Amino acid sequence: MRETILLFHFTDKDRRNKLMRALLPLRMRVKEILPEDYGKQVGCLAGLKECTTEEEKILMEELPIDGQSHKDMYSQTSGQEFPGEMMVMAGLGGGRIDQVLRALRKSGIFVPYKAVLTAANQTWNAWELFAEIKKEHETMNGKDTP
Repeated sequence: MRETILLFHFTDKDRRNKLMRALLPLRMRVKEILPEDYGKQVGCLAGLKECTTEEEKILMEELPIDGQSHKDMYSQTSGQEFPGEMMVMAGLGGGRIDQVLRALRKSGIFVPYKAVLTAANQTWNAWELFAEIKKEHETMNGKDTP
């Protein structure tokens, strides 16, 4: 898989452009994800594999999350944004992840919600991944999650 950075909810144009300029020397694909695609598997958005519409329908209808089906969760969140920015790094080795983090620090851009695409989270949609990252972030910073 090609090294890819997925960006979610980077609505400030100047901030997004500054982030793009910081990542440009690393020669990675940077892909902005639109809210209407948040219900798709993060692995598919990163280009890990092609997801057919049929696969997405099956996943959304059959796999329950916290008592709700993906279909119910997606219908409640479709087209809505997150309460914060999220960046997902896919296909990067440890050294390349360090380079990304260094480039962000050097440019003065702080992205609180960052993740690496793994075998465990590649089938999650953006909402599921964001919820997990947010929970971990709050735990690490000593805040209780609601």
